[in-house]
Amino acid sequence: MRTETVTVPDGSFEQKVWLPESGHGPGILLIQEIYGVGEYITDVAEDLAGLGYVVAAPDLFWRLQPNWRAPHTEEGTRDSMGMVSRFDFATGLDDLYAAFEHLQGLPETDGVPGTLGFCFGGTMAYLLAVRQGPSVVLSFYGSGVIDQLDGMGEIGVPIQFHFGGSDPYIPREKVATVEEAVRDRPNAEIHVQEDAGHAFHNHASAMFHVPDAAERAWETAKGFLARHLPTSKNKG
Repeated sequence: MRTETVTVPDGSFEQKVWLPESGHGPGILLIQEIYGVGEYITDVAEDLAGLGYVVAAPDLFWRLQPNWRAPHTEEGTRDSMGMVSRFDFATGLDDLYAAFEHLQGLPETDGVPGTLGFCFGGTMAYLLAVRQGPSVVLSFYGSGVIDQLDGMGEIGVPIQFHFGGSDPYIPREKVATVEEAVRDRPNAEIHVQEDAGHAFHNHASAMFHVPDAAERAWETAKGFLARHLPTSKNKG
């Protein structure tokens, strides 16, 4: 893993980069959850690099507190939600697009990168897709997606959504609106783990992790990437 610097008109921020064993491959912009680019995001990045991807994870909270890290506890969740409440999504999306272009410009990155986001990052991945940047999109339980479904028509690339059917932060009837929005779109799909709540893939959180649901969803996500953003390791 190395640390790159992404420069924007009014400053700069860190972006962690992980390379696959081959030294190059398709890129994936990995977008943090509310806890920052910590242990869990690092583990996901290493999983993806093991599949042959060049992975980059930008520090999106840099304008509020650079290198924000919070524990996966009730207190850490409360503090992290406070960070999100102060986050400027319009400026943050500009930062994310700069991070995306930086990843695409790396000599190790092949082609147009995809993106994958969890929680807060699931919303940001969707918004980046509306802006028409990535080649493929994976959005895990992004609560902000629900209120911005009118942007779905702007997304022409493959996109896969994941939600928990028992999410206390995203009611099941709200998830149903996403199911309806993707129903007739050949580029979009949604997978709901009915037995899981929010952040069920997060193995670093005893509060949220649901191992069986996490394994099912991750296998589905890997299959999606193998179809739409294949590497030398996961080609059929």
